[in-house]
Amino acid sequence: MKRGLAAGIAIVIAAGGCTSGRNSSADRPSAQASSRAPSFSPGAPGAGDPYFPTYGNGGYDVGGYDLALRFDPGTGRLSGTATITATATQDLSRFNLDLAHLTASEVTVDGRGATSQAEGNELVVTPAVGLLKDRPFTVVVRYAGVPQPLANEALGEGGWFRTADGAFAVGQPESASTWFPVNDHPSDKATFKLAMTVPDGLEVLSNGVPGRRTNAAGWTTWTWSEGAPMASYLATVAIGQYRITTGTHDGKPMIVAVPASMPAGDPAAKSLARTGEVTDFLATQFGPYPFDANGGVVVADDRLDFALETQTRPVYGDTWFDDGENTSVVAHELGHQWYGNSLALERWQDIWLNEGFATYAEWLWREHEGQATVAESFDRTYTKFKDWSQPTGKPGPDGIFDAAVYERGAMTLYALRRAMGDTAFAGLLKTWAAQQRDGNVTTTEFIAAAQQAAGGTDLDPVFQAWLFGTTKPPRP
Repeated sequence: MKRGLAAGIAIVIAAGGCTSGRNSSADRPSAQASSRAPSFSPGAPGAGDPYFPTYGNGGYDVGGYDLALRFDPGTGRLSGTATITATATQDLSRFNLDLAHLTASEVTVDGRGATSQAEGNELVVTPAVGLLKDRPFTVVVRYAGVPQPLANEALGEGGWFRTADGAFAVGQPESASTWFPVNDHPSDKATFKLAMTVPDGLEVLSNGVPGRRTNAAGWTTWTWSEGAPMASYLATVAIGQYRITTGTHDGKPMIVAVPASMPAGDPAAKSLARTGEVTDFLATQFGPYPFDANGGVVVADDRLDFALETQTRPVYGDTWFDDGENTSVVAHELGHQWYGNSLALERWQDIWLNEGFATYAEWLWREHEGQATVAESFDRTYTKFKDWSQPTGKPGPDGIFDAAVYERGAMTLYALRRAMGDTAFAGLLKTWAAQQRDGNVTTTEFIAAAQQAAGGTDLDPVFQAWLFGTTKPPRP
């Protein structure tokens, strides 16, 4: 992997199989597939999500992203090399990559020149020859530019933000396409590697396990790798002046970073210092922590008024700690490492499987801390909750971050616990996480798993009332 390509960015898509488990035999084409007459057609310009039809792309399945980037804070220019592994899921005449506000200068497919054209925030690639279904292919895209955030449809701006001394990239439901070509939908999970070259004196935080750091001619290259498949919006990078605390937890790297200007006794620093403790507790509820690294990053920027469960290293806006220590938000984002990250969405409609579970993780943590029992958290939420007309299981594209998803989602889990009984419900939380680890999930699958765990108890009334009903359900 070469560094320091200031003239542009190269991206490679090569064989890697399907990390999300949908095409486990993709690297072993059948005799039938190899002997049939191909019928080439363009990959879809979207992943087919009913809520966001243009997000992601069809026709291929990514195995891994491997990025070697160079960022100049003085000019805001991003450049470098990226490698992506993928397999065609149909006979492809052309395919799209999501790429926003950045310009491609050269494209090759399997080592041969290809044509490309920017269409809005997508790069349309036409290879010299068609790509056969179930076969790996390699794409190199050279690109560069000054990244900018996207105006997300449900959560304001997201993606790449330039700062006074660096930048950070974070956002949901789309973000990654602002800094690398990508299939930007959570249904296509992939592994992730990053080598980011920045001027000496700046720190770089990203996902996964830290690797080798090198220096040359006034620039430092930081490397990170996340070996578990990851939804694209969970990729992150933070560049700037940070105070990094490096250690291990349960034999795995633990990296926590806060702004260098933040005193050690700041509530944010003290809250993130308890990341290992919170993880240990949640593991008693959800099963073993699913990844090879852990930690968190605090970003002090007025544009970041949320926290996000970026895989292995959640990002927290510093406003979450304005009123003092806040381990509840830490529990929320760490709860996502099981529910939302290891178990990722197949479609955005089912986002309660992320946020309802993470909010319930907060309730469990508060009970553990002696602040309020889970029953008390439910009662407070149930009493104050106002709009029951929005179904948790069908919040609509404009409602994926509403209280119906977070608070009513957590209440749904409590109602399910009451219907199943504590023992069966506790078992469900662990078996669901274990059975679906590193995969993509749907509400239908969760309902089936819950019904199986409940034995002879009919759970349909619970789900109909709490997930899909439009009136206030009776207290469980």
